[in-house]
Amino acid sequence: MPTKSLDPKVVIDIDGYLEPEVPHIVKRYELFRQWKDTIDEHEGGYENFTKGYLNFGLNVGTKGEIVYREWAPNAREAYLIGEFNQWSRTSHPMKKNDFGVWEITLLPTANGECAIQHDSKIKISMVTPSGERIERLPAWIKRVTQDLNVSPVYDARFWNPPENQRYKFKNSRPPKPKDAKIYEAHVGISTSEGRVGTYKEFTQNILPRIKKLGYNIIQLMAVMEHAYYASFGYQVTSFFAASSRYGSPEDLKELIDTAHGMGVTVLLDIVHSHACKNVLDGLNEFDGSDHLYFHEGAKGRHELWDSRLFNYGSHEVLRFLMSNLRFWVEEYQFDGFRFDGVTSMMYKHHGIGTGFSGGYHEYFGDSADLEAIVYLMLANDAMHTLFPAVITIAEDVSGMPLLCVSSDKGGVGFDYRLSMAVPDMWIKLLKHKSDGEWELGNIVHTLTNRRHGEKSIAYCESHDQALVGDKTIAFWLMDKEMYTNMSDFTEMTPVISRGLALHKMIRLLTHSLGGEGYLNFEGNEFGHPEWLDFPRAGNNNSFHYARRQWNVVDDPLLRYKYLNEFDAAMNQLEGQKGWLSAPQAYVSLKHEVDKVLVFERAGVLFVFNFHPTESFTDYRVGVETAGEYTVVLSTDESRFGGFNNVTSGGKYFTTPLEWNQRKNFLQVYIPSRTAIVLSLVN
Repeated sequence: MPTKSLDPKVVIDIDGYLEPEVPHIVKRYELFRQWKDTIDEHEGGYENFTKGYLNFGLNVGTKGEIVYREWAPNAREAYLIGEFNQWSRTSHPMKKNDFGVWEITLLPTANGECAIQHDSKIKISMVTPSGERIERLPAWIKRVTQDLNVSPVYDARFWNPPENQRYKFKNSRPPKPKDAKIYEAHVGISTSEGRVGTYKEFTQNILPRIKKLGYNIIQLMAVMEHAYYASFGYQVTSFFAASSRYGSPEDLKELIDTAHGMGVTVLLDIVHSHACKNVLDGLNEFDGSDHLYFHEGAKGRHELWDSRLFNYGSHEVLRFLMSNLRFWVEEYQFDGFRFDGVTSMMYKHHGIGTGFSGGYHEYFGDSADLEAIVYLMLANDAMHTLFPAVITIAEDVSGMPLLCVSSDKGGVGFDYRLSMAVPDMWIKLLKHKSDGEWELGNIVHTLTNRRHGEKSIAYCESHDQALVGDKTIAFWLMDKEMYTNMSDFTEMTPVISRGLALHKMIRLLTHSLGGEGYLNFEGNEFGHPEWLDFPRAGNNNSFHYARRQWNVVDDPLLRYKYLNEFDAAMNQLEGQKGWLSAPQAYVSLKHEVDKVLVFERAGVLFVFNFHPTESFTDYRVGVETAGEYTVVLSTDESRFGGFNNVTSGGKYFTTPLEWNQRKNFLQVYIPSRTAIVLSLVN
């Protein structure tokens, strides 16, 4: 079958500045097509190729037989061992085929039961060419557990619950949201208690909160099994195993199904950018060689993350990773993925010691890792072909052009990219400048500087900003006064007043101007105090900061409730007006002296006054559409911890005179450190 070529005109029509880079873009597209053709011709297309988990690992047949297959070409001998055969290293030898795949079939017992008991421990024992015996956890294993009282090394378990203990999905997937409002969450920290939270608790206690706040997507972190809790889930050891720290696979299925029943989409934070270097319970040196799943030598190691790097040019590695994606969609009913570490994948330098100025030469040429980029193209193409409603988000700091353009147009194929410059901007402003020194032009530029036709997820802060060593926006704003003045019975000090006001304004501005989606990290919606720090040797293995203090937002006497109420009102209003799915805003005013910012999006008028002391009466703002307007949201309402100087309602009539390049104007009262949202009266 001839490889289809890419028309350069398609690329140049998207972005004329890409013209000098067209040969590179065409080359990577041809590599993508070659892989796709190979998969079509030799593997039966994406449909079969991505079902590797039904062929590899341990699978139970219709008659109760267990078939176990493992790719380990370097091994000279292989045996399946476990509790089922008293860990005998000779009783269950495996056979190797020409492709380096070992296989064994275990027939059912005389009474028709599986030869391996459900949840019993297993391993693969191998002999290398040097005669060394090595033992590993099966690469495709679906359940591993850790008993830290015995050892930090994981045990592999054969997960095959009886029919009456298997979770049965009850709810269909919600439609793909047009307005991505994402709640980034970590199951383990989702309890107020000093311990690891569970899937069951998240389902019962946290899902209703997320739904009430108006988020329509949950992005779950640290689900793929990882050896070290404090790695935040980014040192994956078993790619097909849901973390057992939080409960069983069936518990996770119940969580996702319950979310679907609430109309909430669920994404998995997928880590295909690297793997934990663990040997005994990871993929590293799996068959005794350095280069099975990974590149050998320095090319296969990430010097900052101290982890292994996949060989994306390997047929079997592609099968493993692409099947991994499908597994999470099929087996657990995830609706898509946030791909971690995309910048590290796409460049040979992994972004280490490299700043991106925006020059197009930085994205193409020798520094680009074509094998990794082509893997991302294949992964996106396969998932969107097999599951048209799937959502994929790229964590990329570089600004790679065409990242969120489909592969048939020369793109990488993601649905969204994370606007990582936005939280950096807010933290820098809060660290280094008083709000009177903020330059609105720079803020607007950062929030609107995104590639035309490529969708972005804007956010003020994610888990990165919450980690120990940094501070949340609320903590930057209010710091130690959060310990003394967050009660309604204490004085509303200037610090707290400013903090509450700017916390709301920063969120509303990012939400309405910053992208085609919005993300919030769990707890930050109500100004979660302090930081996030997982139990580790450096803090005496304390859980004190590895939890979410829901008690402070649930306490009616504390001011956290105001921020929580505002977050819900903001999301609810977006649900009614739909600005995230509307074209980019038209900014009509950035007044650097008055500190007033005015823009329209989705027919809604936003007015922000960032001035620390000046309020303005009858302030003239431009608006395109004539008519009667009313305030539909004000950050200054008392239910949001404001002073009620401007509340919802009221009548504002336009005057048909051009103002700030808009056909009409209206006049508003806009107090200091206040934002108002106006909408036409229907």
